Amino acid sequence: MTAVSGSAPRGQQGLASTPLAELQGQNDLTLTLTSAERDPAGYLTVRGELRNDGSQQAVVPAELRGDELSVLKTGPSLAGATVTDFAQRKRYYVLRDTSGHPLTTTGLTTLKASESVHVFLQFPAPPASTTKVGFQLPLFDTATITISG
Repeated sequence: MTAVSGSAPRGQQGLASTPLAELQGQNDLTLTLTSAERDPAGYLTVRGELRNDGSQQAVVPAELRGDELSVLKTGPSLAGATVTDFAQRKRYYVLRDTSGHPLTTTGLTTLKASESVHVFLQFPAPPASTTKVGFQLPLFDTATITISG
């Protein structure tokens, strides 16, 4: 059963007509990144879609939540993701709320064959001069994406 907490974006919010990147992962999972937007509050929100391209149910790997002990306690998530500012040589991790929960889609356990779910990840925003960052998620390909806003 797929469990997604209420923190995921609704409807078509943040979906671009041309994806920023499509990353292949394990278990026939594909992550399509559709937007990376910097907001005035100093956050970078990356949105996309996690899809099971296989013909059988796929388990969402636990490695996607990273290996920080405090995050492991909060359950399944995409908290293992990072963005890298190549120019500043700085890596940004998924933000946490005051309770230590990651500001990303949580609760993903499995996806049925051909099922997809909208996902989001929020990071500290790199400086305004940075327009391209590397996006990494454990067990998936790495991609360079362009920031808007």
